[in-house]
Amino acid sequence: MSLGVLNNISAMYAENNLNQTQASLQNTLTQLSSGSRINSGADDAAGLSLANGLQANSSALTQSATNAGEGVGLLQVADGALSQVTNLLNRAVTLATEASNGTLNSSQDAAANQEYQSILSEINNIGSTTTYNSQQVFTGSAGGTQIFTGDSSTAGSSVNNLYFAKLTSSSVGDAGGTVQQSSAGQFVDLSKDTAGVLTTAAQQSDAVAGGLKFTITNADGTSTNFTTTATTVSGLISEINKDAIPGVTATFTTASAVGDAAVASGDTGILLSNTNSSVVIAEGTTALSDTPTGATSALTASSKAIDTIQYVQAAGGDTSADLSVTDLLNSGDAQAALSALNGAISDVAAQRGYIGAQINTLNAVANVETTQQENVTSAENSIMSTDYGAATSNLSKYEILTQTGISALSQANSTEQEVTKLLQ
Repeated sequence: MSLGVLNNISAMYAENNLNQTQASLQNTLTQLSSGSRINSGADDAAGLSLANGLQANSSALTQSATNAGEGVGLLQVADGALSQVTNLLNRAVTLATEASNGTLNSSQDAAANQEYQSILSEINNIGSTTTYNSQQVFTGSAGGTQIFTGDSSTAGSSVNNLYFAKLTSSSVGDAGGTVQQSSAGQFVDLSKDTAGVLTTAAQQSDAVAGGLKFTITNADGTSTNFTTTATTVSGLISEINKDAIPGVTATFTTASAVGDAAVASGDTGILLSNTNSSVVIAEGTTALSDTPTGATSALTASSKAIDTIQYVQAAGGDTSADLSVTDLLNSGDAQAALSALNGAISDVAAQRGYIGAQINTLNAVANVETTQQENVTSAENSIMSTDYGAATSNLSKYEILTQTGISALSQANSTEQEVTKLLQ
């Protein structure tokens, strides 16, 4: 190599290496001080993406365990109220048995009936005043109360739809229904395809024209119709969920996520979970479409809807006891009331059995969610946490390299000065 002074190549090499060492040292110090191995996307883009997804899963699972616990609280309130109803019915049985005896005179029958009617009034009072979070519990709403748990993904989510029959003296207890689990649903494609090629994917902010029609067959055989009127995709989803159509929930997703192979995998739309065989979903009076693309929607069956546990009433309606028409004014009426009371006790026991089963189910769900959250957090921790053994070794290495780099740069600069000796 010729000797010259125009460019100090050795100094440039030393400077570049020193800069790289300083950057590595700074990154190591950041890891040591933050406790996190990944502090920016530049550190590990793929790892950061995975860790952020796991963090979202962990947050959702933590809240899901809380959701399940709140559901257990609601069920326990209902069970406690029904236990008091059972106590009242047992007292009513004593009174009816007493009034069934022909040795009582009319005034004594009237006294027994007065207490009996007070018991029926108290049952009405329990049914109307039992609340959880300031909301009435025994509403008899077919939509029930949805307890949502999951890891923030549709595949990892589930809904336990709790049903609380109306509680009055004319409807005591609830028996005959069944609990069903289903992931059935329908996908509403809201994207435009040209020969199977996706051109535009609908967004939640897009406007929609037309609507969806829900026909609900009630337990008494009558039907109720409901047609959506929202004008945006997000509004449509909100409207469906807010109206608590029995067994139906709506989420925004893609065709690939729900297994709809008839259209492009990137198509977006609404997944309607439907676990209620009494609910029929169809398009409204006009074809539902995504206004920006003008694409006509199609309802496609899907088996990847949110997994839902749903209480389904018996065909023709569940059984419950009507005590409002009973009295203890004479031995004949008392014996008839006694028969009705036995039926009421049985129906209340069946309702409490359903509630107890759901308490156990939600407790199990909470345990699963908690365990899953622990494992997800552990996985996220292994990706993000600083390995202090390796980091401290790197710290020592880069500190030494910094010192040697500075020394080398100094030597490279001083070497150029040797040229002046040739000019003396």
